[in-house]
Amino acid sequence: MQHGSSTATKRRAPMADVLSKSLLRKMDAYWRAANYLTVGQIYLRDNPLLERPLEIGDIKHRLLGHWGTTTGINFIYVHLNRLITEQDVDMIYVIGPGHGGPGLVAHTYLEGSYTETYPHIERNRDGMRQLFRQFSWPYGVPSHVAPETPGSIHEGGELGYSLSHAFGAAFDNPDLVVACIVGDGEAETGALATGWHSNKFLNPARDGAVLPILHLNGFKIANPTVLARIGKDELTDLMRGYGYEPHFVEGHEPMKMHQALAATLDTCMARIHAIQKEAREDGNTTRPRWPMIVFRTPKGWTGPKVVDGKPVEGTWRAHQVPITDFEKPGHLQILEDWLRSYRHEELFDEHGKFLDELAALAPTGRRRMGANPHANGGLLLKPLEMPHFRDFAEEVKTPGDHKAEATRVLGKFLREVMRKNMATANFRLFGPDETASNRLEAVYEASGKAWMAEVEDVDENLSPDGRVMEVLSEHQCQGWLEGYLLTGRHGLFSCYEAFIHIIDSMFNQHAKWLKTTRTIAWRAPVASLNYLLTSHVWHQDHNGFSHQDPGFIDHVANKKSEVVRIYLPPDANCLLSVADHCLRSRQYVNLIIAGKQPDWQWLTMDEAVRHCTAGAGIWSWAGQGEDDPDVVMACAGDAPTVETLAAVMLLREFAPDIRIRVVNVVDLMSLEPNEEHPHGMDDDQFDELFTRDKPVIFAFHGYPGVVHKLTYRRHNHDNIHVRGYKEEGTTTTAFDMMVLNNLDRFQLTLDAINRIPRFENLRQAAAHNYWTGIEKHRLYVSEHGQDMPGIRDWQWKGAK
Repeated sequence: MQHGSSTATKRRAPMADVLSKSLLRKMDAYWRAANYLTVGQIYLRDNPLLERPLEIGDIKHRLLGHWGTTTGINFIYVHLNRLITEQDVDMIYVIGPGHGGPGLVAHTYLEGSYTETYPHIERNRDGMRQLFRQFSWPYGVPSHVAPETPGSIHEGGELGYSLSHAFGAAFDNPDLVVACIVGDGEAETGALATGWHSNKFLNPARDGAVLPILHLNGFKIANPTVLARIGKDELTDLMRGYGYEPHFVEGHEPMKMHQALAATLDTCMARIHAIQKEAREDGNTTRPRWPMIVFRTPKGWTGPKVVDGKPVEGTWRAHQVPITDFEKPGHLQILEDWLRSYRHEELFDEHGKFLDELAALAPTGRRRMGANPHANGGLLLKPLEMPHFRDFAEEVKTPGDHKAEATRVLGKFLREVMRKNMATANFRLFGPDETASNRLEAVYEASGKAWMAEVEDVDENLSPDGRVMEVLSEHQCQGWLEGYLLTGRHGLFSCYEAFIHIIDSMFNQHAKWLKTTRTIAWRAPVASLNYLLTSHVWHQDHNGFSHQDPGFIDHVANKKSEVVRIYLPPDANCLLSVADHCLRSRQYVNLIIAGKQPDWQWLTMDEAVRHCTAGAGIWSWAGQGEDDPDVVMACAGDAPTVETLAAVMLLREFAPDIRIRVVNVVDLMSLEPNEEHPHGMDDDQFDELFTRDKPVIFAFHGYPGVVHKLTYRRHNHDNIHVRGYKEEGTTTTAFDMMVLNNLDRFQLTLDAINRIPRFENLRQAAAHNYWTGIEKHRLYVSEHGQDMPGIRDWQWKGAK
């Protein structure tokens, strides 16, 4: 075995032992205790200290929990504790292997932070029994690294995000070291493969450090892992190609592995300190080659070697639970022998208390990884120092008097948010290479883009000190932001609307984390995850169908109402009001959708604030006879709002005596009943806007079904007719996109006439007008490649 060797091709002599015999014995005992508790959680319901031979009644009938990886995680944990204690390191760990949950529970139980968090899980025989009974049990704790587990910021139930979370935690945390255990199965995911590149964005002068530990145990559920089968030289080249200096610790003999890992961790920490000293004291801004560790051990290390004549340790069979059927003769004995192999009588006293001389190996107080406040980031959260958003208002003298790019206006506001929080270094803007494209480039006046790789003369706004995080991976942006938020900071993620779907599943996991932590008293609230989606479906004339998808709204709307908020500001002033609110909020996912193209501005800042506070409201200046309307013309989204107002003008021309009420919705969840969502309107409020019996023509930014889903219980639901995106798209003009999806002003006008009973005699003429208008439009677009002058030059005119 090569002990903690570097990756140079020449052989090095084995490192000298760094652990005394006494410390080595204690650390090995601590590891055995963690393994015992891990196996006990998976298998045992009773008889925690094996006071008598095991019986069927002692065994859980639910055997869930991945054993094969956890013993290696336990080994690393013991050694990280030594590092923390000897060098006073401020450290948290991120556990990538999905079902390492029983290991982390065991770790925090042994160090005492679990009992401090959950006093009923005492550090004795009864507490151990409770610990075992709750694991992977109804109303207990999950088998993965969940929010309920102290010291965790990483769910682990879905693979691929550990490195991104680890680096997100390290940004702007100069004294923090994040040990990130990467499973070799997890390493096959695209998100994790991209995550290695985070080292090109980590500035050792101002950020903390991440120590990746690739846990190479060879197998997934049923197959070998790729990185375990490519050979050491190729794996070395891969890690060096990513920009790391890999150190290998390989073997299966525990005592030798203890010495090897201890020496390697010391080497890595010395290198981390040297890198940080060169950057912080000597001003060296050259991108360093950070250390990482490849830790190779057998799958299911220290578990049963053979079960039913089939090899287990060192095979894929060790991935979950190696023994499942306890009706088979001999299986109970195999489990008992396995548990007794850890010699629990040397680890716990007769009352089940962890021996003091072993417990003393763990760090104390906030240095324990289960009690480190960085893993409960709300404890460290400082409010953003916010500029006055009103100072950035668009001047609107009358509705629709000019056009502006809403996100460009927002960019100036975000620039000042960035500036005001430079000293506290707790705000960053994240996005996949689209900050300027999304009209937010004003932020570069306050901070450049984080960049530690090579810089050429043609580059702009790249800086080692940049606070704008751009990388062409939505996974990476999302993972960084999540890690940043969960360790007590603030941020915003800007993305093209169609491609935010790439992180659908990551959003799921974060939303679930937020939902769960709302019921965990000791988890302090964190800053909200804020999305700004622009370059949206209705303005993609040069990109086409691939860039046309508003479905993230549906995805977000499916989550628990106490977690999600969805905003569709119709103009720049509403966008400023919404953004200010979202950046101040806690414990939500806020979805904001706003266009970046020049578009009409409707509300003064005072009007915008009132409108956004209400969530939805009547635009009296746009209607006529609204007290007793023939029709309610409703809209949500900037482009649908324009079409609705254009339809109002057409309706007034076609039927001058028509009575119209215009309702704009900026907070989509206000449509839901208030017993379903905190922002929801009660029935009386809803009826005041939409009436109880009048036709409602609703022009919506996204798929129509969302509005029906939110309003299906309302009195007037049967009269609500929604127009929205119906999966028709191509490379065409902005208005033609509306036509293709029947969301255009001509269609909305026809819809209104067809649903107003007293206009029955006008329906044939209205249909004729519709088809005439559509035919003119299509011929003109086909010939000229742009919309008709009447569309391009349209401007709002109120009723005389």
